[in-house]
Parts: sequence; C-alpha cells; structure tokens
Amino acid sequence: MLSSQAIALEVPEGPVILVVSGKVGQPNVGDEAHFDKAMLKALEQHETITHTPWYDGVTRFSGPLGRAILEAAGAEGKKMRVIALNDYAATIPVSDFEHYDVIFAMQANGKALRVRDQGPLFVIYPFDQYPALMNEEILVRAVWQVARIDVE
Repeated sequence: MLSSQAIALEVPEGPVILVVSGKVGQPNVGDEAHFDKAMLKALEQHETITHTPWYDGVTRFSGPLGRAILEAAGAEGKKMRVIALNDYAATIPVSDFEHYDVIFAMQANGKALRVRDQGPLFVIYPFDQYPALMNEEILVRAVWQVARIDVE
C-alpha cells in the first residue's frame, strides 16, 4: 500500500486525460481524482530507456511514476484496473509500482504521445533494467491509451 501525501489535489484546469477512481483518498471531482496534462507533469517524473515489443530499437520514455500518481490520488488499494480509451483493461498489482519505476509515459523520444501513438498515457515497465519483466504476464499490463485507473 502506498502512503498518501497529505496534499489536496487541485481541480484540473485543462482537459482531463486521467481519472483515478475507487479507493481514492484525495479526490478533486466528486469521489474521483482527475488529472490534466499539467497536473501529471507536476508529479515526480522519470525517464525509462528500454526496448519494447511496440517500438523498433531502444526508446526513451518519460512521464510520471505510477506510484506518484497513486500517492497524489491517495490510493489505498492493493491492485488497480488500468483502462484504455478503447476499454481494454489490465489488472496491475500496486506492488509493481512499489518495486519498479513503472511510468505513465507521456513522451517517447522527446515527442508527446498522441492517441495515434499509443498516448496520451502508456504504462511502461523498465524492461531493459529488469529483463525478467519481458514476459506475457507483464506485457499485458503495459496498457496504452490509458484513460482511467480504478483502484481496488
């Protein structure tokens, strides 16, 4: 379980690109935590340079750490359902975010991820740093076009 920071989330000013629902202790819209691009950029950022099955060669991904998003939302669950714009969903244990620097990539090789490029958010694991993560169980958790996280 992640410890939540005792900060209140501001209401997003720009278009909402991520909604965190479920066991959320720091909601900012009803009982959900909504994030716009600026809010996500204000969280702790990380860069992961890795090979993936979806890009040729090594790619430099950057974006907020998954654990930073959960902390900002005051998430209290053990697992989360990460849901894409097309309703594809994968269940990811919160422990993945505690043990690895899993990011919600907003950029690849310095360019913003658009919907057609698997954006606006793409769950990226540090595959090259931990080669054992390159397996089917983890690859299905690398959700792209992320729109929602439901914390359970």
